[in-house]
Amino acid sequence: MINRRKMLMGTAAGMGAALGGPLVPNRVQAAAARPGTPRRVIFFLQNQGFDPATCIPQGLDHDASLSGITLPEPVQALEPYKDKMTIINGLHGRHTSPSHSAFFGALGGYRGGIGIPPSGATIDHELSQLLPETILPHLCIGMDALENMISRPTLATLSAAGPGKPLFMHSNPNDLYQMIFGGIATGDVKQRFEARSRVFNRVEQLAGQHGRSLPQGDRERYGSYVDGFREINGLRERLAGVSDHLKKFAPEYGDKFLKPEFETDWHDSLLDVGIATLKAGLTNVLTIGSGRGEIFGAWKGLGIAQAGHNLGHMDQPDNPIWIKIRQYNCQMLVKLMKELESVPEGDGTMMDNTLIVYTSNNANKQHTNGDNWPFILLGNCAGRLKTGQFIQMNDKRPINALYTTLLHAVGDTRDRFNMNKNTAGVHDTKVGPIEEIMA
Repeated sequence: MINRRKMLMGTAAGMGAALGGPLVPNRVQAAAARPGTPRRVIFFLQNQGFDPATCIPQGLDHDASLSGITLPEPVQALEPYKDKMTIINGLHGRHTSPSHSAFFGALGGYRGGIGIPPSGATIDHELSQLLPETILPHLCIGMDALENMISRPTLATLSAAGPGKPLFMHSNPNDLYQMIFGGIATGDVKQRFEARSRVFNRVEQLAGQHGRSLPQGDRERYGSYVDGFREINGLRERLAGVSDHLKKFAPEYGDKFLKPEFETDWHDSLLDVGIATLKAGLTNVLTIGSGRGEIFGAWKGLGIAQAGHNLGHMDQPDNPIWIKIRQYNCQMLVKLMKELESVPEGDGTMMDNTLIVYTSNNANKQHTNGDNWPFILLGNCAGRLKTGQFIQMNDKRPINALYTTLLHAVGDTRDRFNMNKNTAGVHDTKVGPIEEIMA
């Protein structure tokens, strides 16, 4: 049986890691970025693979404009946004060992797998350290079957701050809402927020005192838990300092949070909280893991009875089940874009300074070797990237090359991302970003 001490220590480790790194004091976000400066990136990963036939118009096998071309049924919801879209086919991730999932390797561009810790920072976290500073630089949310989200409300499989430093996804929207908006809530949510704050403050004090008497090795390990509580408490204090600002953006807290009929009620609620943090300027990178980087997941709210690993063994093209799942993803992407388009920023809107990256955590299919890893990009990242095009990569370039391109788009001009010269000699034919994408 897990006692309360172990539970609190686990909470601190998980919640602290979920915060995405050091918190920025006394501000919602840094001073306004210059016009034409990227400000935020959103990653959306659907598990079980992303078959290119579900997003590439039939017969299109060469670079082309998307103007005048009709998108396939699974991604039809994105049709009005073709001028803001780039579809990329032909990148590979063979070196990530994706199979059921590349786990941290999907966003890290290195070898992943079940039980393999991250060997470096993932691209989402790396970007969060380069974009304008915010209170919560990186937020990760994970969507799964309802029973999984209840039993494991935090899980780390996709994002990392560095070698051996996984970042946790939030999967219980009630916990996430309480963490971010509990200070401005009323009723039971407010009471739980205040009670937990008192407990965490006291635990941080006691933990810091007792840790001094431990041996050096245990003291360092114990210190990680103390740091976790310190980060949680620090976040609460900083959010309290901008409570009037937060009131403008808090999502409606109702039955979808409290009485979910299907897991999709919680999926929608998590998305609403994620959108609210973006619009409030609390975070500059949002990572969404539909299926949480594993082989599970359920979508009963869409009328789909099948769940979990079985979905990965179904052909995706022309499959009514996968059409529903992909359409649901695209509806979420459209909601993200519309919400960001509704908020003025600089000479345009928030969406004008945003990039959305849609892909899978295991390339093109379940049990893949990673030889083809499709991506959809939405938005031009404040004019740094070309849009309205389909790109067929015929040379041997890895997903790391795309991540290098994203780094260049935010001003980091390194030659490679998470790939040394020797590894690149085997898996990459060029150095630097993908030129066809850069504006």
